[in-house]
Amino acid sequence: MGAGIAEVFARNGVEVVAVEITAEALERGRATLTRSTDRAVARGRLTGADRDALLGRITFAVGLPALAEVDLVIEAVPERLDLKRRLFADLDRICRPAAILASNTSSLSVTEIAVATGRPDRVVGMHFFNPAPVMKLVEVIRTVTTATEVVGAVQDLCARLGKVAVTVADRAGFVANALLFGYLNQAVAMVESGYATREEIDAAMRLGCGLPMGPLTLLDLIGLDTAYEILDTMYRRGGRDRRHAPVPLLRQMVTAGLLGRKSGQGFYRYERPGSGTVAADDQAVAAPVEGARPVRRVGVVGSGDVATGLADLFGQAGYDVTVLDPGGGLAGLADADLVVEAVAEDLAAKQALFAELAEVCKPEAVLATTTGMLPVIEIAMAARWPAEVVGLHLLDPTPAGAVVEIVRTVRSSAEAVATARAVCAALGRTGVVCGDRAGRVVDALLFPYLNDAVRMLEASYATARDIDHAMTLGCGYPAGPFEVLDAVGPDVALRIQQRLYRESREPGLAPAPLLEQVVTAGQGFSGRSAG
Repeated sequence: MGAGIAEVFARNGVEVVAVEITAEALERGRATLTRSTDRAVARGRLTGADRDALLGRITFAVGLPALAEVDLVIEAVPERLDLKRRLFADLDRICRPAAILASNTSSLSVTEIAVATGRPDRVVGMHFFNPAPVMKLVEVIRTVTTATEVVGAVQDLCARLGKVAVTVADRAGFVANALLFGYLNQAVAMVESGYATREEIDAAMRLGCGLPMGPLTLLDLIGLDTAYEILDTMYRRGGRDRRHAPVPLLRQMVTAGLLGRKSGQGFYRYERPGSGTVAADDQAVAAPVEGARPVRRVGVVGSGDVATGLADLFGQAGYDVTVLDPGGGLAGLADADLVVEAVAEDLAAKQALFAELAEVCKPEAVLATTTGMLPVIEIAMAARWPAEVVGLHLLDPTPAGAVVEIVRTVRSSAEAVATARAVCAALGRTGVVCGDRAGRVVDALLFPYLNDAVRMLEASYATARDIDHAMTLGCGYPAGPFEVLDAVGPDVALRIQQRLYRESREPGLAPAPLLEQVVTAGQGFSGRSAG
C-alpha cells in the first residue's frame, strides 16, 4: 500500500520521500514500485519516459528524519493502534509545525492516533484503497479536532490526484469497510456452518450480483489477519454489532497461519505465497451429479412472465416442455420428469399446488419450487414424496441469468439434488446448492448489506451519493447500494429483510427504520443523494 500511494503522488507530479525502517524493507518497497510501473508500461498505460520521470520524483530513505521538511506525511504501517500512535508522536517531533499528518488506517480511530501528537488539529485520515494507483476513492476522515482548512487542503489534493474524496467523521470502518466487512464476515459464517461451499458462495455473488470477485476470494486477497483485525476493531468500536464480531473460523485460520494469498493458503490454496493463481487442494469439491435421473420432459406451472421465461429457457435447452395454468387441470404433467412451479409467492397456494402435483406426477419426478424466501420444507411436506422436492431459485429466469440456487431441505434426496444440478448444467447455468434458509445465498448476503447502508444514511454519516461512490470506486462494485435499492425496489428489500430478521431474530438484521419509512411514503432513494 505504501508503494502504491507513493506511485499515485509521483504520477501526478508531486515530489515524494518514501521512507522505511530498514534498508531491506526500503528495497522491497522500491522493487514493488518498480514492478507496478513496469506493468503499466507493458500494458500501455504509461510511457517509458513517464515511468522514468515518475521514479525520478521519488527519494528513497531509511528513517523518519528524512521527513523533516515535507508538507504532508501519509503513514501506511500495519493496523496496530500502539504502533501508529508511537509513529505519530515521532512525526510530531520531527516534522515542521505546518505539516499535515495523515493516516491510511482502514478501521482504527484517527482521533486516538491524533491525540498522540501536539497538533491534533493537523491530523486527518486519508484511506486509499488497494491497488492505490487504480482505485479512485479516498476516504477523508475528519476528527472533532481536525482543522477545517486541513480537510479542505486534503480534499483539494485528492482532486489533483484524480481521486474522488468522500469526507466522513471518525467512525469505526468509515464507509466502505463498515459495509463490506459485515458481508464478508457473514460469508465466512456460511462456510463455517457448512451451509454452502466456498466455491458456491463465491460463484453466487460473482455471477448473481456481478461483483468483481466472491467474498472468500476477496478475503484471501485482503489477508485474513488484516480482515480479523478490521472486524475486531469495528466490533469493539462500533457498538458491538454482531455482524462485525469475527466468526470463530476466521480467528482459527489466522492462528493456523492460513492468511490468504500472502501465506499461500487461506480459503483457497495458491501456487506459492503472494501468488493469485489458485492451486488444487483436498477441499475442492466437484459438483456431484452421480445418481441424477434422466430428464426429458419438463412441466412448468404458472401463467406469468416467470413461467414464460422458464418455458423458453427449458425449450431452448432441448427439453420437451409443457406449460399449464395452475387454475386448470394438471393431468398433462403425468409423464414429466421435472416440474417447476412459478406461481404467486404465497405459502398456502404453493402447498396446495404441491399436494395436487403429488397426486398427478410419477413418484420419481422431481418437483421444484422457485420461491426465493419461503421455507421449501413447508412446501415439500405438502407433497406425498417430500424427498423429491427441491428449491430451484433462478435469480434471473431470462437467458442472461447465470446462477440457480438449488435448495436442499432436510428431506431432499441426494438423487433429487443431483438431478437439479444436472439440469442446471444443461441450461448453461451455475448451480449453487445451499440449505433451506431465508434468502438462500445471494439475498442473505446482499440485503443485510443494503440495510446497513440505509442505517448509515439514516444516521446522517454520509450521503447516498457518497456511500454509492465508496462501494463503486473503493470496492469495484458495479453499482452502489442505493442504486441497487432503487433498482429492486425498497418494498422488495423491506420484505426480504423482514423475512431474514424473523428467521434469525438477530438485532443487526432488523430492517432500518428509514427503509420502512421510505416504503410507507412510496418513495425511492434517488432523491436522497445530497443527504
